[in-house]
Amino acid sequence: MKEIRTEIEIHANVSTVWNVLMNFENYPNWNPFIKNISGEKASGKRLTVSIKPPDANGMTFKPVILKLEPNNEFRWRGKLGIKGIFDGEHFFILERVTDDKTKFIHGERFSGLLVSLMGQTLNKTKAGFEFMNEAIKRECESK
Repeated sequence: MKEIRTEIEIHANVSTVWNVLMNFENYPNWNPFIKNISGEKASGKRLTVSIKPPDANGMTFKPVILKLEPNNEFRWRGKLGIKGIFDGEHFFILERVTDDKTKFIHGERFSGLLVSLMGQTLNKTKAGFEFMNEAIKRECESK
């Protein structure tokens, strides 16, 4: 298993950050990593997510929402091909720092047979998470 965990402090309240995170339709306008996301926003439902890590090929996959707790946590699980080959549990956690400041935690836990061979890909994925974090910070702080 391998985990990537990134975080950034955003000068906006938790509900502002949550609303930007959940406004899937607006992702193409600000998000450099998750280029497109669609689907019903409910636990157990399947999303369609297109990502583009920096200096890497993009990919589209169909994860299942594991947790959708407003103003707190959004989590999904996806897989590459067959379950157990290369699986990922992606998470976004919002922590209130003050009334107008939020810690945005963004990461993924990877498991499966190919994880040990994906070092370069995982490095690019981490960079993509960090680019997204900076972008959501700009988007939230401009509200």
